[in-house]
Amino acid sequence: MEHVLDNPIYYALTSGHNHLAKGVETVKYYNEDITAFAGLKDNSQEDLNTLYQISPPESLFVFFAKTPVEIPEQWKLLTHIDMFQFIFRGVKVPDTDGAELTDLDQEYVAEMIDLVELTKPGPFLSKTIELSNYTGIFVNGKLASMAGHRFFPSPYREVSAVCTHPDHLGKGYSFKILQEQIKRILLRNEIPFLHVRNDNEAAIKLYQKLGFEIRTDMIAYVIKKEAL
Repeated sequence: MEHVLDNPIYYALTSGHNHLAKGVETVKYYNEDITAFAGLKDNSQEDLNTLYQISPPESLFVFFAKTPVEIPEQWKLLTHIDMFQFIFRGVKVPDTDGAELTDLDQEYVAEMIDLVELTKPGPFLSKTIELSNYTGIFVNGKLASMAGHRFFPSPYREVSAVCTHPDHLGKGYSFKILQEQIKRILLRNEIPFLHVRNDNEAAIKLYQKLGFEIRTDMIAYVIKKEAL
């Protein structure tokens, strides 16, 4: 039996995020205004054909796989991203009071989208915030850094949307936010994990410093539905 983190999107949509899922038993995807991710039980040609049949016209999806996947011709492959999947192996809850942090809600979505567009940590849409627990640091009234939660293949909770404005790099903001994210996840008796491009050396060093270890390689495929 495969580990749930070998297919984190599918198992999120059949466990912790089943209330956000559309699709059928073997192919699931998030509500379109929350995020563009899809989970395929076997990452097979049959699963990709099913996703094509049940999704709206011109849909764009991101799905993850541990090994290379051949994309059927009715889908346009926009890109693929080689990543590491990290899991938290720390031995204690971080000691942080979160004093500098602001919990981000719908009021801040426009600023969050602007920061994501600038820094490109991954997709963020108008209702992505419903995936929960976004926190940020403001400098002079402007959002300088943030992170939040994404996939929830219970009992694992993913930390995502980790980004800092270029004007505020090197100030330790991401470190502080990630400490708080880890703390909140551990206090719910869940296990933090995350994904990062395998060429993002600065982020990799940061995650390792915080107690994350590489669990496996992962590939993100970005595909768009083409008209037959």
